[in-house]
Amino acid sequence: DEEEDYMSDLFIKQDVRPGLPMVRRMKEAIQKEEKQKEANEKNRQKSIKEEEKERRDLVLKSALGNENRGFALLQKMGYKSGQALGKSGEGIVEPIPLNIKTGLSGLGHEELKKRKAEEKLENYRQKLRMKKQANEEAADQFRIRFKNKQEERKMEGDLRKSQRACQQLDMQKDIDVPKETWYWLEPEEEDKKDEEDKEDECTSSDLSVSEKLHILTAYLREHHFYCIWCGTTYEDLEDLSSNCPGDSAADHD
Repeated sequence: DEEEDYMSDLFIKQDVRPGLPMVRRMKEAIQKEEKQKEANEKNRQKSIKEEEKERRDLVLKSALGNENRGFALLQKMGYKSGQALGKSGEGIVEPIPLNIKTGLSGLGHEELKKRKAEEKLENYRQKLRMKKQANEEAADQFRIRFKNKQEERKMEGDLRKSQRACQQLDMQKDIDVPKETWYWLEPEEEDKKDEEDKEDECTSSDLSVSEKLHILTAYLREHHFYCIWCGTTYEDLEDLSSNCPGDSAADHD
């Protein structure tokens, strides 16, 4: 054999990029493996179930001939191939399809399996709805608690404002001792009283902040003709009643 000329066109046109021989060998190995699989598939002996399925499909696809006794009887009664059954042709044209059961499960197992799957899905949806409802209720409770906390803080601020005003107005009238201990702001003393002494005092702790605010507001209006919401001292009770909107912050809004 003559050696190829390395200056010839055939030699120059060859692709000599790095890595291409490896890619070419991989492609050839894959093609060889696919051909081997095809050959093994052709030479593989079919199982009994596969042979039965092929024969059954072949028979079901082929139309009935005159050798079939049932079909022959139908033809004698006037039936023609492709015609619907029945005297007036309202019946079926194609035979009832054959449903082959290949599994080992009993009759009704598929319906039971389907029903259980639907019940499981419904339970999952129910859990999602309950979880969503619980989250919404928790959010509502948080908003209510937050709103109540804000209102409570506002009332505490109004109560301190009322106590400060009550102390100033009482002292202007030379009242040295408040009517109730909580009518005035508590002085910041370094030496606090003992717990036993606190229990003997007026049980003002039994009253809520709103109750204290209502009582103190009425005291300021009746004794000093003063409205904490208006920040005004009126001449008398009649002047206060006619010019002041009410005895709460809501009435003044």
